[in-house]
Amino acid sequence: MMRRVTLWMAAVVVALAAQAIAEQQSPVDVTGAWTVTITLSSGDAVTGLAILSQDAGKITGMIGPADTDMMPAEGAVDGNNITLYTRPRAGRTAAFAKCELTATADRMTGTIDTDKGKIEFVRKQRAKPSQPAQ
Repeated sequence: MMRRVTLWMAAVVVALAAQAIAEQQSPVDVTGAWTVTITLSSGDAVTGLAILSQDAGKITGMIGPADTDMMPAEGAVDGNNITLYTRPRAGRTAAFAKCELTATADRMTGTIDTDKGKIEFVRKQRAKPSQPAQ
């Protein structure tokens, strides 16, 4: 009896460890809308919006201070590590050229242009459809 309990517990531990390893290695999906906050080294903060799409390890999308003032962005996903580049149009500037992020399901945090400041992306929650009055 004791041996069965020990074997059962060992099987549970192995299963939980395998699940934890799989979760750490599976890449996140960054597709969707994100609220972006950039905190510069000076302490000044800027907010904006990003709309991203992910196809396997490639990211494309738009980022900017408002939904009417956005520029192209592209990047790559490697596990939970994200590298994102902005592509400002001619005559425009961007808050960053490159950011390196660590992602979870609903948050990405990292640095911009190595040492210019920090950046945080928080996934925007979809509004729930309103229920008709009864």
